[in-house]
Amino acid sequence: MPFRFPSVLILLLGTFPLFSHAEDAGLPLKLDPAIKRHTGASEGTAAFINAQHVEAKKGEQLEASGNVELRQNGQVINAAHLVYGQESKDVLAEGAVRIEQTGFVVTGPVLKLNLDTDVGEMVQPQFTFSENHSRGAAETLHIEGKKNYTFDDATYTTCPAGNDDWLLRVSRLDLDRATQVGVAHNARIDFKGVPILYTPWMDFPLNDDRRSGFLGPTFGSTNTGGSEFTLPYYWNISPNFDATISPRVISKRGTQFNNEFRYLEPSYTGVARYEILSGDRVSNTSRSYLALQHAQNLGAGFGLALNLNRVSDDAYFRDLATTVSGTSQLNLLRDGTLSYGAGSWTALAKVQRFQTLQDPLSPVVVPYRRQPQVLLTGQQTMADANVNFTSEYVDFRHDTLVNGQRLVLNPSVSYPLLNDLGYYLTPKLGMHYTQYRMGANNTTAIPDATRTLPIFSVDSGMAFERDLTSFLGGDYVQTLEPRLYYVYIPYKDQSMLPVFDSAQAPFNFGQIFSENRFFGSDRIGDANMATLALTSRMIDNEGGTERLRVMLGERFSFKAPQVNLVTPADNTNRSDILLGLGGKLSNAWNLDSLVQYNPNQTHTEAYNVTARYKPEAGKLLNLGYRFTRNTLHQADVSSQWPLFGRWQGVARLSYSLQDKRAVESLAGVEYNQACWTMRFVAQSITTATNVRSTGMFLQLELNDLVRIGSDPLDALRLSVPGYTKMNSLPAEQPAQGQR
Repeated sequence: MPFRFPSVLILLLGTFPLFSHAEDAGLPLKLDPAIKRHTGASEGTAAFINAQHVEAKKGEQLEASGNVELRQNGQVINAAHLVYGQESKDVLAEGAVRIEQTGFVVTGPVLKLNLDTDVGEMVQPQFTFSENHSRGAAETLHIEGKKNYTFDDATYTTCPAGNDDWLLRVSRLDLDRATQVGVAHNARIDFKGVPILYTPWMDFPLNDDRRSGFLGPTFGSTNTGGSEFTLPYYWNISPNFDATISPRVISKRGTQFNNEFRYLEPSYTGVARYEILSGDRVSNTSRSYLALQHAQNLGAGFGLALNLNRVSDDAYFRDLATTVSGTSQLNLLRDGTLSYGAGSWTALAKVQRFQTLQDPLSPVVVPYRRQPQVLLTGQQTMADANVNFTSEYVDFRHDTLVNGQRLVLNPSVSYPLLNDLGYYLTPKLGMHYTQYRMGANNTTAIPDATRTLPIFSVDSGMAFERDLTSFLGGDYVQTLEPRLYYVYIPYKDQSMLPVFDSAQAPFNFGQIFSENRFFGSDRIGDANMATLALTSRMIDNEGGTERLRVMLGERFSFKAPQVNLVTPADNTNRSDILLGLGGKLSNAWNLDSLVQYNPNQTHTEAYNVTARYKPEAGKLLNLGYRFTRNTLHQADVSSQWPLFGRWQGVARLSYSLQDKRAVESLAGVEYNQACWTMRFVAQSITTATNVRSTGMFLQLELNDLVRIGSDPLDALRLSVPGYTKMNSLPAEQPAQGQR
């Protein structure tokens, strides 16, 4: 006889004893024991039904209606009416049917599904993915398991409901929830109702996992190469190997093949790049670029690193690179390093050389090769003293300049006499020994030589703090940090020593507290001088932010220095005065500046001021001004700012006031919609003396699907520091105009 239970809460199907619960009364109900014997499913595949009304007949079918909910193994099916075959395990659901899994929901009017095989069909389904907020619809859904779905005549988009700005239309769409991959057949992308891209087959990820397939094509144009088209293919070889193959068609030059291979293993990692343009129609040559970066842990403290780069000609990057950093490359590094570390000792052996890319109108000196360079350093603490040892051997080689070998030994010991929270006093004593042995190309007969110099220094400082609870209406801590640094190095004539890798160090706050005023070991500056500096900070107690930093420093010589490198030595007893001002002035404003003033000649030698205003994501203004007497005079301004509606503008101008010309200029607009972004950027950069490269970028980005056009993002990030990609903001930070 049939059983009728109004307001049944739970019915367990296909498992051990069949239980039911009266929703109103909250009491267990007794069922005919014969029903239990006809349930053949295991406990792991048990199904539970919650409905307002259920009718069941022994060995036949169960019918439920009224807010029906069926749960089985992580899957939930809701419907207005449901019929279940107790023997066949077939389910027929009708009326606002909804299938829900983790991150995936499908709705439709009618569902046919077998609970044993998870095979079924739904007509006119609509589906959504929570991972990337995508949705779609189709004529028919074929269910081939809990994680495999096929949609016929389907559409797919990441646009919000009610917005169909772009649609992926396919004859068939296969979704594999186990691998999180979608495969589209006869795919066509419609943007604003206009077809813009067709492919007979494409696949795309349903999450952020890597997946083999074609990436978005890029289009562009430059004044040196003409129109360009690139179609990259990404090959996910394995979890720790991948490759990108990017044919680039350049209308004036030919086809360039750009290839990148990346690998990652527990003991080594690296990336290899190879680019080739056979038969450049402009230069009438074949052009190529090869690069390898490799790092490996050899075990037992040993490590290996390779950095190899080679181009076919000096103008390769100037003609073919698409970013400012690419076109400005001058010396391509080629080196191999073997390192060892054990306890407090480290050793390194390196072979290094460069490929110098010459500008015919502004040639530069080719750097020395190091064949080889060997370094050994160690550090120990003995009786509260810090003992350091640094040594270096280098064989410098050059085709035209003097060759030579240099050995440096530099032991030192420092002992903190005072070391407390508010003050410190640390004397240091060292010795710098250098030995030269000259080699080939010694046309000026530079003799072999040795140089031994003692170095004595004392570093000391104090730190005072006070609370300012009423300063500018905030709660701050102000610090006052005086510092005194003294160094003594006796004078020794070094004019006959070669110069392999040394240069005058820039004068800044870091350099005035160092022992040597030169980079490298070819010159050790004589010194009998003291550096006095004062720093004051305003620190916000609420978050620890440094709101203001003021630094003032000057170096005083008790005896005028005599050692020089290129320019005559500064024979005055006073150095230039350094004044630094910076900090996060507010939540929107950041400032950093440095002024170098020459008190002996009463003029400014250099100053550098940069300011950034960024009240929120997408609103940015960078201001910069740099001046170095007789060398540089340049102004920089860059910005990203809302224009109107969903439009944003981006711009950059770097202008040389000394040469009266723009070093770099960039201007563009960006339109951000809920599910797509359009960018147009024009850029002009100086690539060599009297040579400029101008390019235009136009890109359409369909969120979480594809980017079509030339990619300006690298140019924007480099040219507009702090640039924000608006369509990648989290949901809680809406783009301007989308609030």
